[in-house]
Amino acid sequence: MNILIHPTYFPSISHYVAILRADLVTFEMEDNFQKQTNRNRMYIYSPNGIQMLNIPIKHSKDKHQKYKDVRIENDFGWQKNHFKSLEAAYRTSPFFEYFEDDFRPLFEKKHEFIMDLNLEIFELVNESLGITIQTNKTTEFFHDVPNFEDFRHLANGKKDTTQLEPYTQVFEEKHGFLNNLSILDLLFNEGRYAADYLKNQKI
Repeated sequence: MNILIHPTYFPSISHYVAILRADLVTFEMEDNFQKQTNRNRMYIYSPNGIQMLNIPIKHSKDKHQKYKDVRIENDFGWQKNHFKSLEAAYRTSPFFEYFEDDFRPLFEKKHEFIMDLNLEIFELVNESLGITIQTNKTTEFFHDVPNFEDFRHLANGKKDTTQLEPYTQVFEEKHGFLNNLSILDLLFNEGRYAADYLKNQKI
């Protein structure tokens, strides 16, 4: 199966459920950027419940800016804030310390384009999950894609209705199970067992 999907910022768990079902993952490279989607945000489980981490972007005069052309606004120290938020959320999780040294450099390196960051994240997460994924990239945009199973809607969290089986989360005694957060939530709580969990989910 060949799926079409957006590279997003530390993708949602449903993203990876789709990815692990695929023989080939094709990344949508030619669409226009849409605000308020997971292209530049992720959701984690903080001590106060669900928390959104958002990457600031440089605004363009062009209303229909291509996603691959969107630049990151690096003047706000967002990386430091995001990593601090991850520490506050997952420092006591079973596997945070195991993966910490792998992910920290990503928050110390400045990327110019959000697409480049998200593609690098994809490789790092795959490595952490212990999986190998064959990938391809689009060279033009098509609204209808009969040769693919189209999962581009997963980049828009509001359109993603995936329901996952509960797993242990750090603050679940306070706020209960929070569904379909960033893949980091699963990874820090389940470690290498995360890949098996993903294979057992439905989308």
